[in-house]
Amino acid sequence: MSADHGLEDILPLAPLQEGLLFHADLSDTGGTPGATDGLDVYTMRLVFRLDGELDTDSLRRAADTVLDRHPHLRAAFLQEGLDRPVQVIPRTAEVPWREVDLRSTGPERQRAEEQRILDEERTHRFDLTRPPLLRLTLLRHGDRDHTLVLTAHHILLDGWSVPLLGKELFTAYAQHTKAPAAPALPTVRPYRDFLAWLAAQDRPAAETAWREALAPLSEPTLLAP
Repeated sequence: MSADHGLEDILPLAPLQEGLLFHADLSDTGGTPGATDGLDVYTMRLVFRLDGELDTDSLRRAADTVLDRHPHLRAAFLQEGLDRPVQVIPRTAEVPWREVDLRSTGPERQRAEEQRILDEERTHRFDLTRPPLLRLTLLRHGDRDHTLVLTAHHILLDGWSVPLLGKELFTAYAQHTKAPAAPALPTVRPYRDFLAWLAAQDRPAAETAWREALAPLSEPTLLAP
């Protein structure tokens, strides 16, 4: 990560993030980040089908608005030379964006190309030291027919957060397009508050409870071979 970004914060990792970082490293076969070898099963891909006119500039600004509002979505995860890994928050970041225009191709070719791109997004690994760990790809099928692919690493978002991210993205889009009766964006609560809450919990008691719950298992449960 370039020092030119400047830093907004340095935070510890939540226990779940530590586990995800461990598994991301474990699944890395030594290929370069972004290579297709060594699938990271914690690379999430969300697909939105968009029907109607689309202002792509406003959609890009909406994505950057979400990153501005939630600093932890700009995080890089560093551990080399450290006793414990940390997440480093740069002051600014832009969501990587690409557009693929399929309007000149027939339906069968469009479906094949869309599937190729979806597979490519799924296997394109993130380098967890180089933020942001999310990106957007827009497929243009027609003037009023689009597919938006949001790819992110699970280390940024848990299952509860994913639908909230989608909702906030399109709320910000409605505001940027000055849509009538566009809803207000929700109040942001800093991720640091969540980390402080976690630190105040009884971790030994939680470890004991989970050890008892998982005692019947004789081997790890894996998401992928």
